Amino acid sequence: MKPLRFDEARAVVFERVRETLRAPAVETAPLAAAAGRVLAEDIFADRDYPPFNRSARDGFAVNAADTAGAPATLECIGETRAGEPSRFTLQRGQTVEIMTGAPGPAGADAVVMVEHSSREGKRVTLHRSIAPGRNLIAAGSEAKAGAVVLRKGARIGYPQIAVLGSVGCVQAPVYKRPEVAVLSTGDEVIAVDETPQSFQIRNSNAYSLAAQVARRGAQARILPVAGDRLDETRRLIEDGLAGDMLVLSGGVSMGKYDLVEQVLTELGAEFFITSVLIQPGKPLVFGRVAGTPIFGLPGNPISTMVTFELFAAIALDLLAGKQDSELPFFEAELAAAFRHKPVLTRFLGARLEGRYGETRVRRIEGQGSGDVTSFARADCYLVASDNRASWQAGERIAVMEL
Repeated sequence: MKPLRFDEARAVVFERVRETLRAPAVETAPLAAAAGRVLAEDIFADRDYPPFNRSARDGFAVNAADTAGAPATLECIGETRAGEPSRFTLQRGQTVEIMTGAPGPAGADAVVMVEHSSREGKRVTLHRSIAPGRNLIAAGSEAKAGAVVLRKGARIGYPQIAVLGSVGCVQAPVYKRPEVAVLSTGDEVIAVDETPQSFQIRNSNAYSLAAQVARRGAQARILPVAGDRLDETRRLIEDGLAGDMLVLSGGVSMGKYDLVEQVLTELGAEFFITSVLIQPGKPLVFGRVAGTPIFGLPGNPISTMVTFELFAAIALDLLAGKQDSELPFFEAELAAAFRHKPVLTRFLGARLEGRYGETRVRRIEGQGSGDVTSFARADCYLVASDNRASWQAGERIAVMEL
């Protein structure tokens, strides 16, 4: 099977997972625990938002026509604070002192900010004219009663939490979390609470993968490490296939003791990807057994993390109830010149630096795809395309959020 380009491989994952996708079960989650979940139903506004003409500033509610040819002096007939109803109706030449969030009086169509006014008793002088609609948010302008405010399939982040809380949704309808079995392989891998000998490494991959799984609103089940023995590897893979998705770390290269593909083949796996033209992470395996998606990720820690985000996360998003799975790319200016060999698309740890409006990206130098200490300083990936060899300092280059 020939290696695929980065975008080709993503398309294959998306289409193959959708082929056997079953709608996940629906449940409810308390509002305080809904972050990261995927909405299973549309959410509707229970009333107009805002429910009244809401002041966006501290100042004076006016009929904008009264401010023409400012300065203009008006009679202040009262005050309205947030949390109380408006009791006033403006006549021409009148104003009401108003606080941010308070309802505007009948007859008002704008609010002049307090810093553009002066007051002497009931006489208020407005030093600037104002257009109708300024600083007074019209009732129903954000959402009408009965309108959809959140769509089914949306990932719930903190803005969505705010909407759910605003409409009184204390129990959010969400899709059941997919269960992802995480299996690390290799005789050199030991539990994180063990003391390694000089030739051993702790099983950090399982925990970084579990964190990536949890970040997408799913739940990880970490399996014991599979040693380089066929019967053990088979038993643990069969256990992992009981979940919604299986992610393996290590054992997918061409070495004598890389047993994952052999075991999966014996279990009747269909393989769709066996390598991708990226670095780190070229020896990626993607397939399925009886409809369950399987990802065999390289064992080097950074390769594991990168390939999960680029490919396994697509399947996880779909299993969680989303309809798509997009990567967050943007561009930034390179802080230093950069070269690489084309053909492969490279995802390299980097940091954003500089002030607002002057953002630059700088590659973090490390010792390869096992150097997690260096990679832990990264907050993004520098993305070097497969058809270009070099960039100069100051040029713009693709960046992906970490």
